[in-house]
Amino acid sequence: MACKGSGVRIPVPPQIWALFRKAFRVFKISHWFFATVGSAVTSAVTSEGNLMTPRRSNHEGSIYQRKSDGLWLGVAHVGYDSSGKPLRKYVSSKKRPEVVKQLKELRRRIDDGQILKTGDVNVTELFERWFNDVMRHQIAPSTFSNYQTVVRLHVLPVLGRKKLVELTVNDVDKLLSLKTDGGLSPSTVRRIRAVLAQCLDQAIRWELVHRNVATLSRSPKMNRQEGRTLTPEQARHLLETLQGHHNEALYALMLSTGLRRGEALGLQWTDFDRTTGVLRISRQLKREGSQLVTTDTKTSLSRRAVNLPEPMLKALLRHEDRQGAQKERLGKTWVESDYIFTSTIGTPIDPRNLYREFQKVCRLAGLGDWHPHELRHSAASLMLAQGVKIQVVSQVLGHSSIRMTADVYGHLLDPDRKEAADAMGAMLWRDV
Repeated sequence: MACKGSGVRIPVPPQIWALFRKAFRVFKISHWFFATVGSAVTSAVTSEGNLMTPRRSNHEGSIYQRKSDGLWLGVAHVGYDSSGKPLRKYVSSKKRPEVVKQLKELRRRIDDGQILKTGDVNVTELFERWFNDVMRHQIAPSTFSNYQTVVRLHVLPVLGRKKLVELTVNDVDKLLSLKTDGGLSPSTVRRIRAVLAQCLDQAIRWELVHRNVATLSRSPKMNRQEGRTLTPEQARHLLETLQGHHNEALYALMLSTGLRRGEALGLQWTDFDRTTGVLRISRQLKREGSQLVTTDTKTSLSRRAVNLPEPMLKALLRHEDRQGAQKERLGKTWVESDYIFTSTIGTPIDPRNLYREFQKVCRLAGLGDWHPHELRHSAASLMLAQGVKIQVVSQVLGHSSIRMTADVYGHLLDPDRKEAADAMGAMLWRDV
């Protein structure tokens, strides 16, 4: 072979020409490789020389650069609103690595539940869902009705249209202050706060909010007022006035044992051990709407056994005899219910009727107006005055804790505290 050039033909050995053609083929492959791979690498490198993060899957977020000003933006999917429209959160920075960092932190907060997954639910809608989906299955109908009244009268008129994402501790503090200035008692204001706090706890479980602004608010200060109690003389006078009354044994039982009104009215003859003189408290009778129903006791510790004083045991046996005689007189007219305390025809006693009757009895005794629940306070006070230990009084009353008993009746323990101080003084300073 020969090489053409300048009219001069130069012979080229075949071996040299074969090497030349092989080198040319390698050059073409190399050129294609660097043109293709180099372009991919270049597109994956930022102006600062850092590699891009891998492509994200759906809803993990994405990063892009805005053409108008060159700002880097990161977007993450949070959830959906009530209409099904996607909700997104954005981060931004002039530098891409900073957006990557911010987006990673945003994803962590979303996964931890710190970012709300819906933004347009207001307080009214939350309470409707809470009542319908949760509370009507969890609490007694009477309590359910009370909660609804509290929310309808006090919470919704002030906070009802407020979006949950905009609800603040300051909003709750203002609500409580408004109700206090309006003349509501501290206990009522505390109840408003408690109901709101329970509802917001459920909102946290539903991932609608990430904190409970009600529990972070200031609870109104309670000025505990000492309950009214009968003196020993008044208590004995009341029992004397009740002699021969249809419900003599009922009022005597409440005064001597401190039973709650519903607990006493819910007693059945199967709860009474005539041999040992023990009553077992396991239920309560209460009105729910238009019906009288029996429910569990107020707390688990309210289920208890109560020993009757000997005179009370005899009074209850006499009451049983009188009830039996009344049943024979009425015959088929008598309504069999097995309750210890009944109306004159055998039906359960409505708690409201008992309240009205007790007021008449107290006026007849010259004591003025008293509530049946004050018999419970009187029983506790009289037991403590007789030197019964507070732990025993707490058990008899069925309190949930001794602390509750001490909070309510601690002022009656002054003589015991004086006795303790005198005993320590006598032991430590014998010569004084």
